[in-house]
Amino acid sequence: MAKNAPPNQPPEQTPPKHSASKATFLNKILALHDARNRQVFLYKALKVIALSALVISLITLLAVIIFILARGAQHINWQLLFGDYDPYPSIKPAFVGTLYLVLISIAVAAPIGIGSAIYLSEYMNTTSRLIRFIRIATETLAGIPSIVYGIFGYLVFVIALGFNYSLIGGGITLAIMILPVIVRSTEEALLAVPRSLREGSFALGASKVRTIFTVVLPCAANGIVTSLVLAIGRVISESAVLILTIGMVTDKMPQNITSSGTSLALDVYYFASHGYPEEAAATGVVLLVVVISINIVATILGRVYGKSEFADG
Repeated sequence: MAKNAPPNQPPEQTPPKHSASKATFLNKILALHDARNRQVFLYKALKVIALSALVISLITLLAVIIFILARGAQHINWQLLFGDYDPYPSIKPAFVGTLYLVLISIAVAAPIGIGSAIYLSEYMNTTSRLIRFIRIATETLAGIPSIVYGIFGYLVFVIALGFNYSLIGGGITLAIMILPVIVRSTEEALLAVPRSLREGSFALGASKVRTIFTVVLPCAANGIVTSLVLAIGRVISESAVLILTIGMVTDKMPQNITSSGTSLALDVYYFASHGYPEEAAATGVVLLVVVISINIVATILGRVYGKSEFADG
């Protein structure tokens, strides 16, 4: 009797097992619900942040474009675009100089850059240490300040090789500057082409060279054209390199590629620093329109070329 509970006290009751399991199940549901709510909240928060960043970027870009157009569009006239420099400023020599620089730099950099990218992506092991080192080197060269390229061009082409201040020296210097951009962008475009297309071409009996030129390059045409567009845009908008290599002669029409000259970007700098703010703003508008037009035309041509060549192949 001593071991039994006193008669005036009820025996201890343990909760049933099904009640404990039910409580545990409810706790798991609540925890899952809270975790899902946190994920939904984070998703919505990140979406709002990303949208805000996009809106800020677009507003900033539009603000710059609208400000330049508002300040410079009203000062564009026939004399500024196509007139003789004397007695009023004109950007006609800059048009010719910019065209020379684009042709020289792309003629030098495009074959070397595209050929290098083809070799790196098609003929070498893309996971080797040498490839990784080359990629790091090209990315480093792409990030070097342009004034360093300008000093190099000045010391090598202007002084050492005796080109003096000339468009050919500036164009080759620009080609060296844009070469890393073309190599890396073209290589990424070639690597994005599915491996199955290459294997299908090999299965049909095509050689390595034929596969590259009839399958891989047409499929990567859009990316290659984009890399060239980026390079052309940098050539047109560059000024630090050209100050040290072509001489910034704004009032004379260049006779050939060995003559000194100017560019649209240099004219913006020259006009702004020599008391022609209206002409500087107007030249900025022209430069902006040229860059946008080149991007639009090249993008359209890249897409059309890529689709037509891929369909023919």
